[in-house]
Order: sequence, then structure tokens, then C-alpha cells
Amino acid sequence: MGTEVHWLAILVAAVSGFLVGGLWYGPIFGKAWQAARGLSDDAMKNANMPMIFGLTFLLNLFSAFILDHTLTTYGAPDLSLSVMISSGVALGFIVPAIGVNYLFSRQSLRLFMIDAGYWLVIYSVMGVVFALL
Repeated sequence: MGTEVHWLAILVAAVSGFLVGGLWYGPIFGKAWQAARGLSDDAMKNANMPMIFGLTFLLNLFSAFILDHTLTTYGAPDLSLSVMISSGVALGFIVPAIGVNYLFSRQSLRLFMIDAGYWLVIYSVMGVVFALL
């Protein structure tokens, strides 16, 4: 027995996550992230942005699909429960995984906070989208 798939909500959640990323790594934390990563302006300009954006959107779409499945197993959670579950996924799985990787790769706490904060926000936003749609 399967669960219902909410294709429109998945698409909107993925687009929302993509837009949050544009703001988060653009005007909000773009320069701080770039400095923490040690990326020059030239390195940023020479990146294959169509590939990066395309794959980022596909990965957001996959994450939204899995989050939809997770939320659907709870029935039809209301807004607060949907955001709590979505944020819990980020805080319980994604943020610790990033933390472990950053510890072993000797990344800065500042970079960790920027990237972990992004994932917490994006999953919270996707939780809102799923609750509303």
C-alpha cells in the first residue's frame, strides 16, 4: 500500500527551496559564504552555473519528494506539525551530517552555520508549502 504523492506541492516546495537558496547564498550570506569557502570572484564567475543550478533543482525536487512521503505518513499534518517534522528532519539528519563532514574536512564554524542554517530554513519552508498545498 503506497502513500499519495502531491506533485504540485513537491514542485512548489522544490522551487521554494531553490529561491531560498538564491537569496541565502546571494544577498543574505553570499559574500560571507564565498569568503568562508575561500572562493575568488574569478572562481565564482568561471563556474558552470547552468549545470550547478540544474542539478541543485533536481536534488531539491528529490528532497521535496522524500519530504512529501515522510509527511504523508503522518496523514495530513497541520501547519505547525508539518513545520515541526520538516525542521526535525533538517535538525536531526541533515545538520548533523553536515557537521560531521565539516569537522573532518576542517571547515569553519562560520561556514557550518551558513550551510546548516540554509538547510534548516529550506526544510521549514518546504514544510509550510506542504501544509498549505
